[in-house]
Parts: sequence; structure tokens; C-alpha cells
Amino acid sequence: MTLFGDGLEAAVQKAFTRPAPKSAPAQMRYLVRQLKGTMAVARLLGISQRTVERYVKNEIRKPRPGLAERMDREVRKRWQPQIRARARQRAATTDGIVIDTRARIGYTAPIGSTDDDRVRHLTVALPPRHAARLLDAQEAGAGDRELRRITAEALKEVYFQDDGRRAGQLEEVRFTDIERLEFEL
Repeated sequence: MTLFGDGLEAAVQKAFTRPAPKSAPAQMRYLVRQLKGTMAVARLLGISQRTVERYVKNEIRKPRPGLAERMDREVRKRWQPQIRARARQRAATTDGIVIDTRARIGYTAPIGSTDDDRVRHLTVALPPRHAARLLDAQEAGAGDRELRRITAEALKEVYFQDDGRRAGQLEEVRFTDIERLEFEL
């Protein structure tokens, strides 16, 4: 995934009410239930069907690091879909999303303004309309560049222009050199 995609995914996962399976056999059994068969899981993880069956029967307990990472990612992606959907819906309709970032941020503005890029630490509550755009783009498979552009537009409107109350001639916000980025639903 991407920096922005992973950040949004982590924010959604904070809404989970139960922990996802931790052991490799439990994760493998969960994936087999979700994908309705060992062959589909084997294809998804890039391993043999027999290996999947051995995990399900507890014959193998400790996967190699690459496989452990893929299993964990796939389980988390599918864990508690209704709670995930509710959290996304709430952020997109009523609560919005909070972005906490430390990055180099600058903007394009008319001559005479101080538009130089500089490192800023911002914690900004984005209203639901911006949260909806971000979450919809992520769900549609948008890449890091697109999510960065949407986030920069949201920061422009909410932080720099204060929802139209100032800096009306601001044209573009540049959001680069990200040191830290977290989202909170």
C-alpha cells in the first residue's frame, strides 16, 4: 500500500471491537473461512494448497517473515467488515477525520505573499465531505499521489483558507517530504 493508504487503514482499524487472530494457524483458518477454500488462500498468499492445509491443521505454526506479513495484512483487510463500514460511514457523514502530520508544506499564491515551503506540524480536523473524498478514493484503489492531492486540497480549504474566510487567492498547496502522517476517525 501507500503512506496515505496505510494511514487511513490504520485509522479504520482503531474502530475494531475485537482483536484480529494473532497466531498463524488461526489467521489461516480465518482466511480459509473468508475465501471459502484452501486453494483461494494459497493463490492469494502465493503458497501451495498443501501448506495452507498444514497451517489449518496446526502442523505448521511459525511462518517465514514474508508470509507472516502477507497473512497479517490479508486478515486485517477482511477483519470486522461491518464495523469497518460503520466507522467509514460515520467519518464520511458526521464525524470527519483528523489528520496529524509533520511535513514540508507550501503553496502557490499571488506575488508578495510568503509562499515558501517549510516544515510544519499540523493537526487539523477535516469535515465529513473531505473525509468522504479521502475514504472513497482509497476504497476505489487510488494511489499515494492521488490521496496526497486530495489531502492537500482539504488542507488548503480547511487550514489555509479557513473555509473561505481568508486566503481566497490561494491556488495550490504543496504537501511534500512527509516525516509523520496519522489519521484518526
